[in-house]
Parts: sequence; structure tokens; C-alpha cells
Amino acid sequence: MALACKHLCRLPRRVLPCNIIAPCESYHVRTPDFLPSSSVEDRMFHSQLWLLSLITLLPAVALHASQTLKIGDRSLKTAIFHSPPIILRPGSVANKIYFNIPFPKGHIALKSFDAEVVDENGISVPLHETYLHHWVVERFYSDKEHKIPGELSSVDVNLKKFILARNAGICKRTLGQYFGLGSETRRTSTWVPDPYGIEVGNLKDIPKGYKEMWLLNVHAIDTRGVEDRVGCTECRCNLYNVTKDEHGRPLRKDYTGGLYCCYDETQCRVREGFGGIIRKLYLKYTVTWVDWHDSIIPVKIYIFDVTDTGEVMDGPYEGIAANLSCKVEYEVKACGLEGKANGKCLDTKKARLVIPNGGDIIYGVAHQHSGGVGSSLYGQDGRVLCTSIPVYGDGREAGNEAGYIIGMSTCYPEAGSVRVADGEVLTLESNYSRTQMHTGVMGLFYILVAEPQPQPKTLHDHSFPISRGFELLKYTWACVLAGAILAVIIGVSYCWVSYCRKHDGDEGYQTLVNN
Repeated sequence: MALACKHLCRLPRRVLPCNIIAPCESYHVRTPDFLPSSSVEDRMFHSQLWLLSLITLLPAVALHASQTLKIGDRSLKTAIFHSPPIILRPGSVANKIYFNIPFPKGHIALKSFDAEVVDENGISVPLHETYLHHWVVERFYSDKEHKIPGELSSVDVNLKKFILARNAGICKRTLGQYFGLGSETRRTSTWVPDPYGIEVGNLKDIPKGYKEMWLLNVHAIDTRGVEDRVGCTECRCNLYNVTKDEHGRPLRKDYTGGLYCCYDETQCRVREGFGGIIRKLYLKYTVTWVDWHDSIIPVKIYIFDVTDTGEVMDGPYEGIAANLSCKVEYEVKACGLEGKANGKCLDTKKARLVIPNGGDIIYGVAHQHSGGVGSSLYGQDGRVLCTSIPVYGDGREAGNEAGYIIGMSTCYPEAGSVRVADGEVLTLESNYSRTQMHTGVMGLFYILVAEPQPQPKTLHDHSFPISRGFELLKYTWACVLAGAILAVIIGVSYCWVSYCRKHDGDEGYQTLVNN
């Protein structure tokens, strides 16, 4: 105790903790003859206040630095919405287009769009009860004076009052969406990595007299109690008893199944005697975004279709040209016994496609239906740009339904590592199993492409855009200043301790003795 108090009792009483003042009462310090005792205490007290001020300043500087970096950043915002109710009975089909859906406003960068089918209680509905054929979200501009309908089937759509703000993809009249998935929706990432974003809401892009809006198309098939669940989800025409499309145009006799046979309010064959309630379901969708700022790098959306030939093709109608180069869907024939025996029971479909404007691919994912085994996108020299593989479920719960594609693997290349040139010829390959016939399958590939960015010269981390580099530089200088202050504190403290030790035995002082 004497050793501890030898040092502690040199401090003025007013800065000593109360619990150590009493033990020190038995010790006293004789001050130099030329300096009053009160002056020594004041001198020591003011020195300690100065040190305390410096110590207090250090966290303040650090806080300022962290706030500077935070101000330069932007916070993610997330909102959850629901579609209008989707009314389904066993075997029925809903394929509605909902205009002017709730959507974030302003000049923003979209970061993700995730969706799933839920019931009235918000509980996820499994695919073996309601098959989500697809959902797509598309941007459009509407005349400010035009009244927007709430809900339409595709047959009722009149686009004369709308201007579709399509993606950058090369299909002329189809696949213009910004986001869209099917049965894989619950376990497929739609996240747009930093520092990229899908730019929307820029007033400079909106035509005069128009306003930006969004539409949602949901295609759902209720498969409760149906005779052939796979046949219903693949839209086999005989199960729907359909020979004409929704516009009354006769279908080709060799068109055995697909979108033209399972349009809105059609009915797939249900087992005799099956009873089931009418359900009210919703597409629950979650949008994540940030307010637009200059450090975000905008991306272009390209959706490629393996049926795209670049030429006008015959459609599904009898004697009527479809005027579509992208047919969106196709049929996979079953292989014979010989193919099954030698293990060559695989359907491979390829298409050569030209990307008009190149850049860095920063995201990629394929869309396939049940029976799909994977899809790849290749560059002109044969290099693999992205491969996307389906994940099949093995249970009964929503998100893991056996026999259904419940997710697709995605590609997130490092910035600048996967680049395509303007006008480069790409090859899309889509693979399906042929162990059984499949109708209405799809082979789509969705990629996000960004303009190549110049490499920053002052930063080692080239993934930062230039503007973020300046923010980091300011943060670094703040840390340097904080370090300098810390060095001063340590230096002054060292000098003070040295001074005290040097004069510990000087004349004019007495050693601490017990009274």
C-alpha cells in the first residue's frame, strides 16, 4: 500500500478517487521551499486537464471521420408490397397484368426485386398447390391525362396510351421486363452488387407529358386435384381442352402445349369428385433500392432467348405469321430407348446472338423449367461468360418442393474480369433432359452489363469508383490527424513521467514517511 500511495499521493487531493484518499492521509509530501504547496498542486492539475482535453479530442476526431464516410454513403431502403388478390380454384389459371402497381418513387437505383406467392395470412404457398409459371415487372410511361386501369388480362391491353420503357435486350416485342422469374423465385438471388444499380426515375428520361409507372404480370396455375400436375404446369393443350388462343385464333395442330393453351381463366382437368375451396392469393414482392448518386455505376439489362433466330418465325397460329424472332418457349421431344440406353438423352439448343453494346458483365442467371439441367452463355472466342444451373427441391414445404426447380445459380464476376465487346457474337446454350417430353419450356439468360470503368490511380482497391476513392482519402487524412494527436499525448505523457522520476529524489523533497 505504501508503494502505491507513494505515487498516488503526489496527485492533488481533488483528482484522487475518494476510496484512496484515506489511506494516503498517513503520508505527506514536503514541497520545495521556493514553491508554495498550492502552486504545485495547481500546476499538476492544469497539466492533467490539458492531457485530458487531448484524450477527449481523439475520439471526437475519429467520430468526425466516421461521420464523413457515412455521409458519403447511401442507406439501403426496402419496402414490401402485395399484388391485387389472385382468385384461384382447383385447376384454374390466372394470367393478369396489374398496372400502376405500388413501387418506390424518385430517381433511384434498384438493387433487388424478390417475390413469392402467399395466402391471405401471408403464409408461403408451395408450388405443388399453386405453380408460379412466371412473374415479370416492366416499366412504362403513361399519358398524365390517361386513366390507368387496375387489372387486365393480356387480351384487354391497349398500349396506344403507353410507352414501354424496355430493357436493352434484343428481342423486339417480347421479354422487355426489368425483373422476372418463375418457380425458382424463392431461392434465386436478384441482388445487383455494389457499386452498380439499375437506374430508374430520372426525369430526363421521362417524355414530356408522361409519368413513370410500373406493371406486374403474374401467371399462376392452381394444381390442386388435377389429373396430371406436370402436364398442367407445362400447359398441355389437351388437358386444357384448348384449340384456339385467347384472341380466338386457331392454333397449329402440332402445337401441343405452352403459353397459348394456359391463358387467363382457362381450366386444367381436375380429378372427378375432387372438391376444393376458392383461394385468394397474392404475389408478395420486396423491393430494395438506394437514392441515386454519382458514385453508382448504371447497368444495362439484357435478356437473351435461345429461340431467337434474328428472323421472323412462324408462330403457333394456323396460317398466321407471328412476326416474332424470339418465340420465348419451345418443345423438348422425348428420346427413344436407344438414347436412354447410351446416356445421350439430352436436348441441347443453341442460338448465336449479337450484343449491341458491350461492357463488364456483373451479374448473370438463366431461366429454365422443370427438366432443365443448365444453361451457359459463351463469348465469340468460346470463353464461358456465365453458367447457371437449376436447383431441384426434395421436400414438401414451400421453397423445397420435390420435382420443381426452386432456384438457379447466379454469376457475380469480379469487376472487369468478364467483358464483352460492342457487337460481339455470343452463343447461348440451353440443356434439357429428354427422359420425357416437355412442352412450353424456356431457355432465357439475363445479364447486367456496365460500362468499363477507368482504374483509379491513387487506390489499391480498384473496386472503388473514383468518387468513393476521394471519400476514403478524406477518411485516411482524418485517421492520420487522429494518429498525430495520439502521438503528442504519448510524448507529453512520457515527458511528464520522466520529469517526475527525475525530481523524485531532488533536494527540497522528502521521501514519504509514515507519521
